[in-house]
Amino acid sequence: MSEAELRMHRCCFTGHRPDKMTLGEKEIKPMLEKAIDEAIEDGYVTFITGMAMGVDIWAAEIVLERKKKNDNLHLICALPHPGFETRRSLLEKMKFNKIIKKADMVKEINDHYFRACYQVRNEWMVDRSNLVIAVFNGQKSGTKNTVDYAIRKGVRVKNIIENEV
Repeated sequence: MSEAELRMHRCCFTGHRPDKMTLGEKEIKPMLEKAIDEAIEDGYVTFITGMAMGVDIWAAEIVLERKKKNDNLHLICALPHPGFETRRSLLEKMKFNKIIKKADMVKEINDHYFRACYQVRNEWMVDRSNLVIAVFNGQKSGTKNTVDYAIRKGVRVKNIIENEV
């Protein structure tokens, strides 16, 4: 299959960190589950997560859960730089490492940290996707930059807290 054909079956995630959202994990996770299940029904088989705390981790956990019943699903973890997880709590590091071990592919997008490395990672994910599942509250942020970039690139954005962007 060509890269263009593979891209038609890939989806990535973007969303705010938990401290920047009014809704919590208990409200967002069921919405993410529904959006991921709909994407699977629509033929998406590869999901790309940026592995940030909150939405990215929750989405990865859901995809891994769905993978248990569907061998066709794949999870790609796109890390912005080496050591991305080092400033997390012990619990968050454990979640991170559990996902990394079960992922089909782990890709470090940049070989070191720099100010724009998160946006470079986000653009890498969008450039390889046909759908972005977003948890976006409209605020200026990396999530907004990612949504705007996807729209400029003609990639469909499904904002699960606002429906479509």
